[in-house]
Amino acid sequence: MGTSISWITDAVAGQVPSVSPDSPALAIGSETPVTYGQLREREFLFARALQAAGVGKGDRVALLLRNSTDYVAWYLAIGRLGAISVRLNWRLTAPELAFQLQDSSPRVLILDTDLVAPIEEIRATIPVRAFVTSGAGETPPWALALDLFTAQQGTDDFPRISLDDPLTLMYTSGTTGRPKGALISHGNALWIGAVQALSWRFDANTVAVDMGPLFHAGGFEVLLLPTLLAHGLAVTYPSEGFSLEAFMRTAKNHRATVMLVYSFMLYEFAGIEHIGDLLPESLERIVTGGDTIMPWAYDAFESRLPRVNLTQSYSLTEGGAVAVHLDHSLARGRESSVGRPQPMTEIKVVGADDREVQVGEVGEIWLRSPGVSIGYWQRPEESAATFVDGWCKTGDLGRVTEDGFLTLAGRAKDMIRSGGENIYPAELEKVLTSHAEIHDVAVVGVPDEKYFEVGCAVIVREEGSELGGGEVREFLAGRLARYKIPKHFVFVDSLPRNAAGKVLKFELRGTYEHLGSAPTPTILRQKESQS
Repeated sequence: MGTSISWITDAVAGQVPSVSPDSPALAIGSETPVTYGQLREREFLFARALQAAGVGKGDRVALLLRNSTDYVAWYLAIGRLGAISVRLNWRLTAPELAFQLQDSSPRVLILDTDLVAPIEEIRATIPVRAFVTSGAGETPPWALALDLFTAQQGTDDFPRISLDDPLTLMYTSGTTGRPKGALISHGNALWIGAVQALSWRFDANTVAVDMGPLFHAGGFEVLLLPTLLAHGLAVTYPSEGFSLEAFMRTAKNHRATVMLVYSFMLYEFAGIEHIGDLLPESLERIVTGGDTIMPWAYDAFESRLPRVNLTQSYSLTEGGAVAVHLDHSLARGRESSVGRPQPMTEIKVVGADDREVQVGEVGEIWLRSPGVSIGYWQRPEESAATFVDGWCKTGDLGRVTEDGFLTLAGRAKDMIRSGGENIYPAELEKVLTSHAEIHDVAVVGVPDEKYFEVGCAVIVREEGSELGGGEVREFLAGRLARYKIPKHFVFVDSLPRNAAGKVLKFELRGTYEHLGSAPTPTILRQKESQS
């Protein structure tokens, strides 16, 4: 015990007297929680079943499941065997799933019965030896129903696991192209969870409510994992039927002490006048990430939820789930920052020559901690390029202040090189979102014959707005240097995002790169851009 993720349930088996197997462990929405003892029983049943199917140390077991208590039991069971869980995004199309399954070559694929269709389409092309279904729907003839599979009885003779053994494989968000599988070891996971529990003072009284999918680090590692390691109650929201009202009811029913809310939803929370009546009095902290928090959101929370610590977080799958965070108490005057490093985490900002830049200068952000991924699955060259002497090269641009606060300046590959000048989209987006009629925006670079690249602002207007490109350009004229103002403006109904809420900028670049041939500034509406 203590050298693997099995600590979560081993601790309730009488090995840690202060932890009771009857303590609530995990709930889906407002359902009654399963206890740590019940979670352990389910985990061992699944582990024996996998052993009977021939799964051993180092084998991959893919999970194509919606949020459920069984998801966590499978994750723990796979880890107990020393196998590697491959956590698949169930929103992916059949070709996207085929790529990840071909890349990871799992021995077993466990999937919900209502997710059979895309696998049926690609089954002949993927190297999976056994298919297992979960859920109440009909099981196809080529798969084994969960109840039959788990009837297999084995022994509890499980292999010895070390901190260096790989635990889970998560495919990166793909904001820069095709996903890569980031490997997280048992040691990575234990460190990530323990440090976050320490930083945010989690204990057995913690009740964490998360809206994210369990296949993603934001839905599991950021909040639920540290809660389970602290033996509190982890509550995850069902994968479908999300609404802010139902999410808040779930938090209130369970008397949540901490919640995770993605940044693009945070502003909806902040805009609810009586938000304090809808959330539990027990709530102490709201964690968010992905984008910096606008100053007006801090104003709203201080006015309507003065007891709640609004916490900004920053990292990436490869970088240890949460590497940097900004507590509300330190945010005023630093709203553009994402905070300081977590305990035992180092950050530095590096220039093109791989040397650390001066304080205040922009460069690539590098992270180092025991939570940094052990590498990409079967990508030695890309692993060597990203992970250097324990450092993770994030691909994000930023600057550090003299007192150690990190401010983001955008993705390195998002940087626009225009007429010899470097333009950082994050800066432009921050100014654009301060416009009262702009609901959401992303800025990308598109080709230009004269300047090499120019900016293209893809804008979601507030409902009812008829804002035009000329008005936006006029608004920016007094707020940004002339060379930073985008040449093209596109108006759309929504921005493409991944499961973590990050804008898929490579999609936007591909969609609007044709604007590079336009001889004059272009202003499009969505219908025109789709023609």
